[in-house]
Amino acid sequence: MARKKIIYVIVEGPSDDEALGVILNRLYDKNAVYVEITHGDITSRNGVTAGNIASKIGDMIRGYANANHYKAGDFQEVVHLIDMDGAFIPNSLVVQDENAVKPFYTENEIKSVQPDQILLRNARKSENINRICLMGKVWGSVPYRAYYMSANLDHVLYAKLNSTDKDKENDAFLFAKRYKDRLDEFLQFIADSEFSVVGDFKESWEFIKEGKHSLERYTNLGICFKEIRDERMANSCDSD
Repeated sequence: MARKKIIYVIVEGPSDDEALGVILNRLYDKNAVYVEITHGDITSRNGVTAGNIASKIGDMIRGYANANHYKAGDFQEVVHLIDMDGAFIPNSLVVQDENAVKPFYTENEIKSVQPDQILLRNARKSENINRICLMGKVWGSVPYRAYYMSANLDHVLYAKLNSTDKDKENDAFLFAKRYKDRLDEFLQFIADSEFSVVGDFKESWEFIKEGKHSLERYTNLGICFKEIRDERMANSCDSD
């Protein structure tokens, strides 16, 4: 029997995997889903530039393939979920606040003790995102697509900003529990909500870079599931 092709999903943290891992496995039941946790944001990491980010993502996938005796042809696609973190907002919306030892996000601004550090991060992150957001291939021939969570995954899935690690774990557990057996409800949530930016993929990226959008609650992840959703709806019609 032919080996299932791999859907390789890149997320930032373990709670992201806990929230979406089971759901993705069930949605892509014809494929093998592997979730890679990068433990941090590759788009804002020191040493990662627009010139090397594509190869660094490729190295990540190649490392996994080599460790598990896979070839590039064994991958169906790479799905990369990126937290926007206000990367494209005007500099004037990054403000000094002596109480914000950790960056504090609202839908209107980012508060920080060191706003200059946030500005540097945003410059690096936005350059890297501009490089990969419309990139179609990685590691030579493996299909790749980047999707955004704005301002981050917690904001999209739970309508929360500035969550603690414990909050993230609890919310992820409850989210997975709610939707793992209700896949059509999950697809409706991610593609039909007020925060869903669906339609043309390129236009969805142009939208999130405008004004304050990269701080506001938006995702284009619904585009990722369009074919799966269409197929599920067709199958449910056939069974009626």
